[in-house]
Amino acid sequence: MIFLLIIIVVFMLVYILFSEDISAVKERDPAAKSPLEILLLYPGLHALVAYRFAHQIWEWKVPLIPRWISQIAKFWTGIEIHPGAKIGRKFFIDHGTGVVIGETAIVGDNVLLYQGVTLGGTGKETGKRHPTLGNNVVVGAGAKILGNIVIGDNSYIGANAVVIKNVPANSTVVGIPGRITKQEGQKIDSLLDHTHVNDPVMETMTKLLARIKTLEYKTGHEASKSDRDIDYTI
Repeated sequence: MIFLLIIIVVFMLVYILFSEDISAVKERDPAAKSPLEILLLYPGLHALVAYRFAHQIWEWKVPLIPRWISQIAKFWTGIEIHPGAKIGRKFFIDHGTGVVIGETAIVGDNVLLYQGVTLGGTGKETGKRHPTLGNNVVVGAGAKILGNIVIGDNSYIGANAVVIKNVPANSTVVGIPGRITKQEGQKIDSLLDHTHVNDPVMETMTKLLARIKTLEYKTGHEASKSDRDIDYTI
């Protein structure tokens, strides 16, 4: 009975302290039916709760314990968030397995990460060696953002992209290595629509094919006109 009461009190405290993060899950995941379901069944939220607790202890300069908490959370959720990272409000990790966030990573407000995302280093830097994500950034499944780079506000990182250079605000990045496309300078919806992310390679190929067809038409038209001008009489 006492154990059950303790669990209820813990869940109530988590609900109160993490109400913004819970609301972010509810807003972005149509599968989330209730706050209770989110509290009980969402590993992204569980990893975030463990991170926030570990990060506070990290800020107090307590040795070992913050990393110990993060490793327990990794074992429990499949998500590894270093306690030294800095994460803003209304953060949501959807599904989450395989997500890794490095020690010096900085994540803004209202950011969404899908499974398999890495905010990592390149292995060549010291000090600030992990990426900084602005506000309202969405990172697709399997994407890797590496090094001390900045991803601007309202940007999409497409699924499986590998990003090693700065990305301006209001951009979409796709491919390996990541290539930037603009989204008409406007804020992108917080829900990642994988089927409508621009592919700059395909856009370029489409333009080239259209140009080739135009040139073929012009060349053929000019050739037929030249044929009419030839005097075939003997």
